Amino acid sequence: MTLHFVLSTIFLFFAIVILMGKWDMLIAGYNTASEEKRKKIYIRRLRLLITAALILTSILCLATPFINNNDIIGVAVLIFIIVLICIVILANTWAKKK
Repeated sequence: MTLHFVLSTIFLFFAIVILMGKWDMLIAGYNTASEEKRKKIYIRRLRLLITAALILTSILCLATPFINNNDIIGVAVLIFIIVLICIVILANTWAKKK
């Protein structure tokens, strides 16, 4: 239970800091991109998507110890995976400049 709370707190901390625009270097792919490729990305939109993914991960991590039914955990993980796939698709479409 303590481990879940600590991990959830860490994810929330990273979500807040990334949303504030302080640690863009932690966004995978963005930190290694050239300056030319970085100009083709709406960084605010990308921050929003990464923050949403981190908050979702935090909620799932915090809720897992309270769920006793394995079927509900399976459904929650499936929904989590579907939402993360949607976030990845949005990061590659909505967050890029045309």
